Amino acid sequence: MPLSKHRRRRGRIQPGSRSSDASLSLNRPKPKANWWYISASAIIAFLVIAGFVVGGASFGARGGDSETYVKGIGIEHQIMPTRRHISEGTKVEYNTVPPTSGDHYARWAECGFEEFELVDERVVHNLEHGNIVISYNLEDTDAIDQLRKVFDDIGPSKLWGVARPYDAIPTGTIVAAAWGISDTMTTIDKERLEKFFDTYAGNLGPERLVCTESGVMAPPSS
Repeated sequence: MPLSKHRRRRGRIQPGSRSSDASLSLNRPKPKANWWYISASAIIAFLVIAGFVVGGASFGARGGDSETYVKGIGIEHQIMPTRRHISEGTKVEYNTVPPTSGDHYARWAECGFEEFELVDERVVHNLEHGNIVISYNLEDTDAIDQLRKVFDDIGPSKLWGVARPYDAIPTGTIVAAAWGISDTMTTIDKERLEKFFDTYAGNLGPERLVCTESGVMAPPSS
């Protein structure tokens, strides 16, 4: 049976009136923000980000997989007794050519493939940071271009690699160096260079720091 007009009007909410639920929700106090929780979260986030920036080598930037010498991948050398910062222009007598440890300048070289000189005292600082330094003595420009392409194609080189011309080794020679280790070759051996990077980049050296910034871009005083 249809409802009477009188009963339908009783079911309506009169204009200007509010339901009891609406009144309760409007009068209910708003919850206060938990500022302690927000502050703690912000501090934790800051520390995580800071740790990533300062210790770049520790958060996914590490390129190699060994923290010690691996037999068959290069030759191990005796670590020199000191690794002090020395004044720019000071020369050091290292125990290997090219060097793999020892005293060095306070500023290191930035990552990249260079065609001008970077002195030993500069790049030894890179080695201390776990970087790989490629020293080459190639006269043929095509060979230099080929080595550059190989270097650029090695993934870890973008964070951990420095290449420089070096006339203290025989013509046609390439030497890959890490802290306390070197591998000498007379051909551009991509597989061998990749293995050296994959094994040692970011893993050897008393300090671990990528060479993407804060270093010296050649040519400075080299």
